[in-house]
Amino acid sequence: MYVCVCNSVTDKDIHRAVMRGVRTFKELKHETEVATCCGKCAGCAKQVLKEAIHHHARDEHALPAFGGLAAA
Repeated sequence: MYVCVCNSVTDKDIHRAVMRGVRTFKELKHETEVATCCGKCAGCAKQVLKEAIHHHARDEHALPAFGGLAAA
């Protein structure tokens, strides 16, 4: 989904930025140029950033996939 039409920034772009280490709205603006034109997307961009950070943190703390037990 497009978050920032002016600069063609999508929710996936924001998620990728978080995967690269972006954690603040200021960093996101610098990295993607979201909300640097008209600014109408700022609220949505902040919400997507928050969700992306939460999602990324959850994935980082997930347990590795269980492959089963070796035969004894």
